Amino acid sequence: MGTIYDLRKRFGDKDPIGEAKKYVAELTAAEKESNKKVIVEYSPTVFIQKNEQRSYNGGYLFLQNIYYELGLDYICKKIEKKHKNKYNLSEILSHLLYTRLLYPGSKLSSLEDARKFLEQPEEDIHQVYRALSLLATEFNEIQADVYKRSLKLGKRDTSVVYYDLTNYFLEWEEEGGLVQYGHCKEGRPLPIVQMGLFVDRDGFPLAMCIEPGNKAETTTLKPMEEIL
Repeated sequence: MGTIYDLRKRFGDKDPIGEAKKYVAELTAAEKESNKKVIVEYSPTVFIQKNEQRSYNGGYLFLQNIYYELGLDYICKKIEKKHKNKYNLSEILSHLLYTRLLYPGSKLSSLEDARKFLEQPEEDIHQVYRALSLLATEFNEIQADVYKRSLKLGKRDTSVVYYDLTNYFLEWEEEGGLVQYGHCKEGRPLPIVQMGLFVDRDGFPLAMCIEPGNKAETTTLKPMEEIL
């Protein structure tokens, strides 16, 4: 608090020593109050109601930052204006992305897992499936916009690019749409769907495609080159 001269200047005609002691006592009391133990009462007769949620997951907030940096919310708004859908496309897409990384599973389980988040989902499973169909129609445009925005976040080394094609088998025997019989890399006699992926020199994705299972691997490369 300073010298006796400083105390006299601060407290004027009052007893400087007495006022200083009083001030110190107030600070000590305030510190004790802030460090006081808090006792929480617990009643063993009170139960949590069935289906009542008491815990929430906030880990997705780190992913949310990347989501907005890539402009996916803005991309969804552009798509909504074009198609005039009646659900929140950005909310559905973000929840699907977060849960795919945090709780890999089906679309139905993704919706249930999203209810663990601090921000609760408002969509239902029917809206999720409709949103997936809408996103599929804008697939190439979404990829192009995300790539352009990724350039603002860091340098992309495309002096060398790599391409690979893999496939996924389905445990039924009927063909239809993308699901066709082809060369399964696991050697299973089941219909497959193929996915091609371009990555840059550092291994970061550039573009991808989904192809029918009966399409030759070499013929999937040319359309992907045109996209790039």
